[in-house]
Amino acid sequence: MTTPLASSAPWTQADMPDLTGTTAIVTGGNSGIGLETARALAGHGAHVVLAVRDVTRGRDAAATIVGSTEVRQLDLADLASVRRFAADWTGDIHLLINNAGVMVPPLTRTADGFELQFGTNHLGHFALTNLLLPHITGRIVTVASSVHKSGTIDFDDLNFTTRRYGGGSAGYAQSKLANLLFTLELQRRLTAAGSSVVATAAHPGMAATNLNSSSTNVALNLFAKVVVALFAQKAIDGAATTLFAATAPMPAAGYAGPSKRGGFAGPPVLVDRSTDASDRVVAARLWAVSEELTGTTFPLPVR
Repeated sequence: MTTPLASSAPWTQADMPDLTGTTAIVTGGNSGIGLETARALAGHGAHVVLAVRDVTRGRDAAATIVGSTEVRQLDLADLASVRRFAADWTGDIHLLINNAGVMVPPLTRTADGFELQFGTNHLGHFALTNLLLPHITGRIVTVASSVHKSGTIDFDDLNFTTRRYGGGSAGYAQSKLANLLFTLELQRRLTAAGSSVVATAAHPGMAATNLNSSSTNVALNLFAKVVVALFAQKAIDGAATTLFAATAPMPAAGYAGPSKRGGFAGPPVLVDRSTDASDRVVAARLWAVSEELTGTTFPLPVR
């Protein structure tokens, strides 16, 4: 189910406000939806920081962007790297775009021993957000996925130590559900702290990106290429929901997604999250576990 925009006209990048004087961080801003998000933000006047694992690739990507950019090294699969990035930061952050992610890789561990998808897609961004929060003045947008609807949070084995990993799809769905539960609990805490910062989430639908390039499943890769060729929208269109969640009027903890083709493509609108992704008790429990795993906590005083 989708919720239409207040205006009858579909939202486009032309509806974005002037962002001159603002600073935005885009994780994974060197390719795909992240690059298109960075390009659009810079095109509307923001100073955009591409937070990327490979600085060389990041600089190559930044060279294709018209506007003010810089590149900083960030490996979300390594909490030491996340801490260095945050420790080096000075000044306000008006937009934090938690975009980077991995999808269905073979079973792999992060530098800290977490399953790669849970560790990168959720825990890395969880730690980054908490560490940067004292600098953030505007919005925090986390890129999720409609795949969250098939996900479950297995608190007994979050990192696939004993349960079957298979092709990694269960791990991906868990990480995307975690993204939405994170947004929900983050907003609850921001509100309780009297903060004006707003947390939102977005899913891009089906977009032609290199997200599934980490998979070694030949059959899955072939299937994905066929589906993408037939049905996927361009990366620039997939970035629209992120940009909408970052700059359009949005409710606190709101979730944006495409409006057409069953949520796979089309102009961005508000969309529903699953019942599991709306569970505040599970969200609070996941937050507590994530604090323990990352060694980071919500830094604002709660009134």
